[in-house]
Amino acid sequence: MIVGWLALAFIAYATLSPIDARPVLAEGLIEHFVAFALLGLALGFAYPDRVVFVVAIVVGGAVALETMQLLTPDRHGRLLDAAVKAAGGIGGIGAGQWAVMLLKGKIGRGK
Repeated sequence: MIVGWLALAFIAYATLSPIDARPVLAEGLIEHFVAFALLGLALGFAYPDRVVFVVAIVVGGAVALETMQLLTPDRHGRLLDAAVKAAGGIGGIGAGQWAVMLLKGKIGRGK
């Protein structure tokens, strides 16, 4: 559970920090997609019974962070970036849900 919240905090830092202080791990859109996919995976796995909550946090976070970039002088919020982040997050949530179902299925078969 804590991994997801730490991931969100790191993403917020990277998104809102000055452009020269921003960590760069990959090409822009790929980095955005993967970061939010990992966030969605972590939160989706941590809160398997609260999917609407997780979607609200991940997709809402993507939109909110892009919007907040409009308030910084050296950053820019773009609709494409928000859409890529949301898509990655939803994919990660789906993967987390799939993993939980898989684990529950394995546990149930063992009994």
